[in-house]
Amino acid sequence: MSDKKLEKVIFNPDGADPVEFFVLEQTRIGGFDYILVTDFEEGDGEALILKDVSEDGEEESRYVIVSEDNELAAVAEVFEGMLDDVDLITDDESDI
Repeated sequence: MSDKKLEKVIFNPDGADPVEFFVLEQTRIGGFDYILVTDFEEGDGEALILKDVSEDGEEESRYVIVSEDNELAAVAEVFEGMLDDVDLITDDESDI
């Protein structure tokens, strides 16, 4: 990974404590914005792909974790192509 400083974002889930993530990459596919986030700024960590589901005109973005298999695979492939030194492994693959 390059030496650039990763942007930190804070999510405030309903009824839960705020959660901090570092943004590895972002893209727009099919009219939706997606971000690839991780829990550690350096080294291996858990990663999530989040989809912005906020409506036009909303003040704050609302993100959901991408969990539908086909959507997750397609967006993960795009992110892998954008990041040379990152391999995304789904939970299913890690059990093999």
